Amino acid sequence: MSFDAGRILETMAALPLGRVQLMEVCGTHTMSIARSGLKSVLPENVKLLSGPGCPVCVTPAEQIDAVLELAMEKDVILTSYGDMLRVPGSRPGDSLLRRKALGARVEIVYSPIDAVELARKHPDRQVVFLGVGFETTAPGTAAAVLTAQEQGVKNFSLWSMLKTVEPALRALIAQEDFAVDGFLCPGHVATIIGAEGFRFLPEEYGLPAVVGGFETEDILTALYLLLKQLVEGEPKLQNAYPRAVSQEGNRLAQRMLQRCFEAREDSWRGLGRIPGSGLGLREEFSDFDAQKRFSIQASSEPAPTACRCGEVICGRLSPEGCPLFGKRCTPEDPVGPCMVSSEGACAAAYKYQQG
Repeated sequence: MSFDAGRILETMAALPLGRVQLMEVCGTHTMSIARSGLKSVLPENVKLLSGPGCPVCVTPAEQIDAVLELAMEKDVILTSYGDMLRVPGSRPGDSLLRRKALGARVEIVYSPIDAVELARKHPDRQVVFLGVGFETTAPGTAAAVLTAQEQGVKNFSLWSMLKTVEPALRALIAQEDFAVDGFLCPGHVATIIGAEGFRFLPEEYGLPAVVGGFETEDILTALYLLLKQLVEGEPKLQNAYPRAVSQEGNRLAQRMLQRCFEAREDSWRGLGRIPGSGLGLREEFSDFDAQKRFSIQASSEPAPTACRCGEVICGRLSPEGCPLFGKRCTPEDPVGPCMVSSEGACAAAYKYQQG
């Protein structure tokens, strides 16, 4: 049977519900929703909010400042994914891309293993990989650390900005102005932690939760299931992405994470410091910890900024609600990370002009 989007939308519109706010947690969902124009065809009473699911976006400016300092260290090659090069620190226009223009050695890599290979080719340099992401990318970062240890690549180190989703959602729900009726849970993260990783949402908070894929059909199906749960008054966890997500997740990837990392307190843009939300290297891998190797620490004080990205990724503000959006802040000259990242809510709204 073919998928009938029009029929599902009609069914959604006929559901006996008042105003409903649903949050997509994943940045890939945010971009897919904007690209498809889905917001413009949903029932008027259904509003979609973007959550803290873009790794680059949730990285606070004070951590970027510390990385910018590291980039200027002698004999250091700083490696990262492409988005990170354009994220500004607390000073407008100051980014890794600018530091590269000033002479810093900054390289884009497509996987953490590429950084290990770069270190092998340049034994006279210290190669640092900026590990940014959630549970989805963390296993690949763990694999790079294990490879460096096994091969004796001593000039490789990791600056971990890796974070986990559950503590952030708990912190979001705990905020006084929290007003989300259900969560579209991230399919990518769920491939690693399993759909069960989101069971706490209905069981502890009474909030509907559906794990969804990234095609328009996937997203629309997941949204319908969330609305149906609200009508029935029975919040539960549903896996609408079974072709990629199992209930238990990827056990091998989970073991790799447990071997390399331990939970630690970390800072999130918009949410502040959250206990147990970051992934730091275990003591046995401390020789590969860039922060220990270079003795550079991020400031504990949030950097002042006119950018309202923190409110956008907490669902309090639409991208267009920021006074800088499309004026002072554009993809060509971004003020905040939400306009930089390929998964950023502001970048998606600007590119597709979605409200």
